[in-house]
Amino acid sequence: MPTISRFFGITIRMYYEDHLPPHFHAYYGEYGAAIAIGSLRVLDGQLPPRALKLVCAWAGSHRAELHIDWRRAQDHQPLYQIEPLR
Repeated sequence: MPTISRFFGITIRMYYEDHLPPHFHAYYGEYGAAIAIGSLRVLDGQLPPRALKLVCAWAGSHRAELHIDWRRAQDHQPLYQIEPLR
């Protein structure tokens, strides 16, 4: 599963051929969550509230890039790195 971004101890990854809806995986320490790209809703798992807020702020600014990477992952193409939250 390729890592597409890292910031503040959070790792963002995307699986190839993952299930719908389009989503990404965020990891922070022992926590992990799958988050829908469109709604930024947690689909599975959990993150601490502060980490989730940071992930949602980042994803809200990079939705178009996340959708592009989702399509690339479905087509087994290399994924683009996305600028971290600063």
